[in-house]
Amino acid sequence: MQSIDATVFVHPSAHIYGAVTIAAHSSIWINAAMRAECQQIRIGQMSNIQDFVMIHVGYEHPTIIGDFVSVAHHAIVHGAVIEDECLIGLNATLMDGVVIGRGSIVAGGAFCKEGSVFPPNSIIAGIPAKAIRERDSRHANRMNAWQYYRNAQHYRANNHRAWHGPDYEAWLETKWAEIQTGADRLPGEPQG
Repeated sequence: MQSIDATVFVHPSAHIYGAVTIAAHSSIWINAAMRAECQQIRIGQMSNIQDFVMIHVGYEHPTIIGDFVSVAHHAIVHGAVIEDECLIGLNATLMDGVVIGRGSIVAGGAFCKEGSVFPPNSIIAGIPAKAIRERDSRHANRMNAWQYYRNAQHYRANNHRAWHGPDYEAWLETKWAEIQTGADRLPGEPQG
């Protein structure tokens, strides 16, 4: 029932059970846990599920995570949809039926209650969470996803310092320029 692309980095401490699909170039980090006993979990390409993230499904709601999404440490995603190019902050919680629109940021500690729907380009914060302003964060969120992709490649080579030194600084500058012009698009990825 699992389908994990061969390019995906899965840390040995991660736990993945049930109907889980993970697309190319994504990464699953330390002590992340995913369980899909009834519905499915689907994670797009170039997304990262960071340390201690819990992803589960609802009885009636799958968990769908788009492309270039970063789900930060200790977040909980439970039967929610996260569209492309989003950032979910530390300790945020997304409950059943939540939809996070493309290019959005969910602030650390936010609690998105059941059935909440947020439009694209939202900044979402609070308990319960509300869209507090609008900002297109797609480029910044793509950059974060690319950084985690680079980190995963370094971890595969047993190098745990991917974000340090002049090579990294040069890479950041080049990658940011590519993102700004759309030159970072993956094969088959629509323009955006």
